[in-house]
Amino acid sequence: MKDIAKRVFDVEIESLQQVAGLIDDTFTAVVQAILNSTGKVIVIGVGKSGLIGKKIAATLSSTGTPGFFLHPGDAFHGDLGIVGAQDTAILISYSGETDEVLKVIPFLKWNKNLIISITGNPNSTIAKNSNHHLNIKITREACPLALAPTSSTTAALVMGDALAIALMESRNFQEEDFARFHPGGSLGRKLLTRIKDLMRVDNLPFIHKDASFTDVLLSMSEGKLGMVIVGTKDHIEGIITDGDLRRALLKNQDIAQLSVTDMMTANPIIIDADEFIGQVEILMMEKKITNVLVGKNRKLAGVYQIYNQ
Repeated sequence: MKDIAKRVFDVEIESLQQVAGLIDDTFTAVVQAILNSTGKVIVIGVGKSGLIGKKIAATLSSTGTPGFFLHPGDAFHGDLGIVGAQDTAILISYSGETDEVLKVIPFLKWNKNLIISITGNPNSTIAKNSNHHLNIKITREACPLALAPTSSTTAALVMGDALAIALMESRNFQEEDFARFHPGGSLGRKLLTRIKDLMRVDNLPFIHKDASFTDVLLSMSEGKLGMVIVGTKDHIEGIITDGDLRRALLKNQDIAQLSVTDMMTANPIIIDADEFIGQVEILMMEKKITNVLVGKNRKLAGVYQIYNQ
């Protein structure tokens, strides 16, 4: 089974290398044409090519180029209305002769849409009726019967990825842009969520400077933050972390002699509530801390804990 898996990888890698060798100035022309367009990109395909088309459309959309997938069967029953005059159509068919895709071409020509085809046959009907053709011709499929689309669909997928990335870089698409389109993902959270949205504000562990070691320990246990705040919400005097406690005990095991002032960090890091999560977490990792105070001018708004999400 492992040999079969390795063979499939080898065949598909070989196919991708072959297709990479076919990339020429047409690819540049396609990217430039899409950049010059004021419309969206409509990706059309059926069967396995249709599934690849859905992924390509999704990748385009998430990287700054509005893309939609249109199934040719649905197109014949009213969905051609989604295709605007300024839109670019990408037709995917390895043979270049897929009947359902061919039937869409007359409308696209009548609608004056720019047509880009991705096929394995530059002399096919679809290729000849396109403004630009991207060749994904392979030598063999990974399927030993040469029946199931394998290497050919991988080649189409990677060609779509290449287009999306070329467009993305041409548009100078940045992390912040990606995050706006992925607000529910981890990147969206880091780049768009602010500290004030996730900080803890209730039942924070406060102690006074004259508190005993036992008071500190009990407050830290009840607070469940691994730290206590010295002072009040209106004036932070310092913090004591569980690490501070351990270090204090290593120096002096007589807890009666351990004062809050001796153990606390008098100038803790305090982050503004409007800072983004991503920037704060980078700082916390650099400082090797798991909690950070949130506020301004030693007035506390809350506490953010990096591992509580």
